Amino acid sequence: MTNDTIRLEYAALGDLSLHYATAGSGDKLVILLHGFPEFWFSWRHQIEALSEDYTVVAPDMRGFNLSDKPANKSDYEIKYLVDDIARLIRHLGRDRAAVIGHDWGASVAWAFAMSRSEMLWALGALQVPPIPVWQKNQTLRQFFASWYMFFFQLPRLPELLIRRNDYRLLAKSLRETTAQRDVFADEDITRYKEAWAQPFALTAMLNYYRANIFKRLFGRRSEPQKIKVPTVFIYGEKDTAVLPSTVVGVGDMIDAPFHEFRIPNSGHWVQQEAVEEVTKILREFLRENEE
Repeated sequence: MTNDTIRLEYAALGDLSLHYATAGSGDKLVILLHGFPEFWFSWRHQIEALSEDYTVVAPDMRGFNLSDKPANKSDYEIKYLVDDIARLIRHLGRDRAAVIGHDWGASVAWAFAMSRSEMLWALGALQVPPIPVWQKNQTLRQFFASWYMFFFQLPRLPELLIRRNDYRLLAKSLRETTAQRDVFADEDITRYKEAWAQPFALTAMLNYYRANIFKRLFGRRSEPQKIKVPTVFIYGEKDTAVLPSTVVGVGDMIDAPFHEFRIPNSGHWVQQEAVEEVTKILREFLRENEE
């Protein structure tokens, strides 16, 4: 099921095709980036709501669902994910966008702000802090909470286990890590399974971890670069994968108007668990920062 407001299209970006959902026709562009193990569908509620005022685009990031899936692990390094978004903005005939990401989408949004700030009019991140903040706050407890990121480094075995019993592990990770029950309906899980079953999708999705985690979390630390774009950070406090202590001090990275919102009754899948709160926060933040 796709809401009648939402259109599904493809962007040919040279050597890569990105599938995306879009709605609205506003003068300003808003791009919504999903995380693992999701696709554009994770933003379905906000796409419709924000399209009242903006042109909203939520791509399947490279490797996910119906977007192209490059073959090499190195093809999923963060620099290429950032470049995809820059090329998408230009493909859509725009010079700038508000970029808002959740989970891996948040990591890409932060990296985009650090290297392509001239293409941003606003920045949003959900659940995941900038990498220098994560590095600073890394603890043994967070290491164990992130155990799956290190399991995913193994070749082939994660794909084998994830595929078993009709993707039971991934479906369980969605259903059982929410703060409240029944966030994901059966038909939602069916949509996710269809995306996971796309050829090469599992390996491509896991390559986000294989290409980036050790280099970004445990690589040489440099002086944190301040972000000079109006920014909002939203965090569901019952997240069991990204712990509350790991997101302390996000504002220290921002040299621009900054707002942080903690949602106490939400877990990791915050834009789907706290739909009305997240949508209201994003709508007000974007309106405040229109030029």
